Amino acid sequence: MFLNAYNLFYSAFLSPFFPVFNKSTIIIIMIINTLIIFTDFSKKSYLCILKNSMKPTATVLYISYDGMTDPLGQSQVLPYLTKLSEKGFKIVLVSFEKQERFITTKSLIEKLCEEAGIVWNPLKYTKKPPILSTLWDVFKLKRIILKLHQQYHFSHTHCRSHIATIGGAYLRHKAGVPFIFDMRGFYADERVDGGIWKLSNPLFKMVYRYFKTKEKEFLKNAAVTISLTEAGKKIIHGWEGFDQTPIEVIPCCADLDHFNRNRVNINQVMDWKKKLRINPDDFVVSYLGSLGTWYLGNEMFRFFKQLLISRPNAKFLLITPDSQAMIAEIAKSNHIPSTSIVVQKATRSEVPALLLLSDISLFFIKPVFSKQASSPVKMGEILAMGIPVIANVGVGDVDSIVNDTRCGILIKSFSSKSFDQGIDSIPEFLNADKSVFVNAAKKYYSLENGVESYYQVYHKVQGNP
Repeated sequence: MFLNAYNLFYSAFLSPFFPVFNKSTIIIIMIINTLIIFTDFSKKSYLCILKNSMKPTATVLYISYDGMTDPLGQSQVLPYLTKLSEKGFKIVLVSFEKQERFITTKSLIEKLCEEAGIVWNPLKYTKKPPILSTLWDVFKLKRIILKLHQQYHFSHTHCRSHIATIGGAYLRHKAGVPFIFDMRGFYADERVDGGIWKLSNPLFKMVYRYFKTKEKEFLKNAAVTISLTEAGKKIIHGWEGFDQTPIEVIPCCADLDHFNRNRVNINQVMDWKKKLRINPDDFVVSYLGSLGTWYLGNEMFRFFKQLLISRPNAKFLLITPDSQAMIAEIAKSNHIPSTSIVVQKATRSEVPALLLLSDISLFFIKPVFSKQASSPVKMGEILAMGIPVIANVGVGDVDSIVNDTRCGILIKSFSSKSFDQGIDSIPEFLNADKSVFVNAAKKYYSLENGVESYYQVYHKVQGNP
């Protein structure tokens, strides 16, 4: 049939123009032209065409109590979901959005989700009053996921955090849909360790007990639990009756395409140096992210002050959304000159170039029980840029990763002696090949590896109510 049609097409249209070519030659020319035209499509267009032609292997409900308009949602949720969508899963996403960020970033997230084939259902995050606001959010969540299940018939639910898992457990109870408990840490213990829930308050003590009870219920009923760390998995398997709980370890990964020093325009780096008045001979220590509940700002500034003794040309570059006034106050209280402090707010796209201003990067986290289950997002991003880290011991798998890959310096305590030991070790890491740090990121924090792990978990959960 095709040959008959082609013969007719050749006789009517091609032979008058190409009398010297036979039919076989013209077919080859047409194929070559088609390939040339096709290669003019962007890779993104090709993926969209391919993705739209694929039949989803399953429809997954993904619940996140973090918003997609939050930086965390853009770095730790959407990249995974985009790639899982490319692998054939249809993703229906429910997230809780903070009003200010939703107004400014809504259109961007809508565009990203549309391009990835993700069905986004944003809900308004309720902040006040404490506890009652969360109960209201849970009510809204239960209501919407039942409606969505009637429409999409989910194969399973992926629940990011304890609050989200209340919804997943509810859907399992109502409709038999299995759920993944992506716990992200020991939620109730984090609230206590961070001083957010005071157990001296009877109400917070009751809420704490409620979530610890729920946590064990989730662990028992989940098809699979995701722990960010081997340390967290070990703790859970040490609890009575939980030694056989199915747990997969998937840390907070980094997009190694985005955080890639070879893809940063050197002119951008030079522009930042000029703008921030960083001199060629300055020794730059960076900090990436907010200074909040878990990050020990005072201890980091103490470390930097001690570093200034041996490196008076050092500058502390804080790539952070936090206010300059707050940071200036911490610096002042530690008697650090303002000329040694540089503060810069950055979008996600600006972070790689700003990180390349630094010789080494610093972060100290409260070494409390709940942080055994935490995986610092910044660590993979910094290492991927070929930059060594200075971190304290007692946080998730940081110790074991640093010891295994020699990607940085571990501070054993916050004493002056320990600080000096760390400072004396710095030259060793400045002289190391950048590939040491990049390879550490590839081994432990590759987004591709993380996506593949989730892909395997999704297939494992299908048909496992």
